[in-house]
Amino acid sequence: MHSILKTSLAALIATGVAGTVAFADTKQMTGDLKITSDMSNPAPRAVMEGLVAGFQELHPKMNIELTIVDREAWKTQIRNALGANPPDVVNWYAANRMGPYVSAGLFEDISDMYTNGDLPGLDSVKGAMTIDGKQYGVPYTYYQWGIYYREDIFKELGLSEPVTFDEELANCEKIVASGRACYAIGTKFLWTAGGWFDYMNMRTNGFDFHMQLARGEVEWTDPRVRETFANWRKIIDMGGYIADHQSYSWQEALTSMTDGEATAYLIGNFAVAPMRDAGLDDSQIDFYQFPKIADVPQGEDAPTDTFHIPSGATNKENARAFLQYVTSADVQTDINSGDKLGQLPVNAASGVDADEFLEQGFDMLSNNAKGGVAQFFDRDFTAEMASVGMEGLQEFMVFPDNLDDILERLEDARQRIYK
Repeated sequence: MHSILKTSLAALIATGVAGTVAFADTKQMTGDLKITSDMSNPAPRAVMEGLVAGFQELHPKMNIELTIVDREAWKTQIRNALGANPPDVVNWYAANRMGPYVSAGLFEDISDMYTNGDLPGLDSVKGAMTIDGKQYGVPYTYYQWGIYYREDIFKELGLSEPVTFDEELANCEKIVASGRACYAIGTKFLWTAGGWFDYMNMRTNGFDFHMQLARGEVEWTDPRVRETFANWRKIIDMGGYIADHQSYSWQEALTSMTDGEATAYLIGNFAVAPMRDAGLDDSQIDFYQFPKIADVPQGEDAPTDTFHIPSGATNKENARAFLQYVTSADVQTDINSGDKLGQLPVNAASGVDADEFLEQGFDMLSNNAKGGVAQFFDRDFTAEMASVGMEGLQEFMVFPDNLDDILERLEDARQRIYK
């Protein structure tokens, strides 16, 4: 499912989509620009349409065509789209998720934009766009993961935010004793289990080890990986997760938290808006960094969404101008505001909304992510390994006694995939 629209600035302004963000651009450009975006959910779609409208306002003689594709469908369509007659700009993801398209020569090297001053303010996120010392796109938003919890239930049970995993487990015991689950989670679409593994592994073995595993350099049967699962099983064995989570999407599972049947959710900041929409106000929900397990630097998941120029694009100069516009400080402040994407700007000169969760996430990623920033399991691992891996992670959460078989299967897959 997708929709194609040729941007009409007048129409977008009439519907209130076009923004009034200031942007210093001294050169009006002409010609064509074709953009394919996976920002298909309502709020991101409005942002994407607003970006096109704002850019069109700066370059009124440019002919811009925007194609919006379903986010999940785009994951299987992108390779074909990058083949013959590709668009000029596409959405994708940072780090290893862009690796196959870089290796295949399908993404344009735009390193010069980082070195010649076209992209000021992106130094802190440049690494996520770098492969073998070169940059292949720009980020436009990122967001923190962590534990969102029912502050009112914590107060009812006399709990405080845990700093260590032992404190986390002690809290969980009291929550289970109250007749609730500690954590909401929906693993029907597998990837949410990947978030739990990311944190359990980064906290047990450290960020560097986690990335070595993601690159296929560590065996899944390694004792250190087994230690990660042993720590994770402590939560499973005490009944910490909601029942039948494999039957729910993350949105469906969120109901158990908003209804008070579960107390916390390890999830990204995108879950805040649905919690508020369900009737929870900020006095009822709060956030904390995933607790410390071992004495290793704290790594964090902070998935980064990106724009890229296909190497076969026809209108590369116009595409570069669009990437420069998208990452400018004022535009970044605007599109990441709480009433739009509600995430964190990638430009260091941007402002952050006076939103407690954005402020906490910005502080955590700026000051307390000393180990490094991961992109999330299904982005850091190769696509095939991520698919096999997440199936195993979900199986472990339901049938933890199957661990030996699961690890053997994952190790067989590692040897085949990373050969």
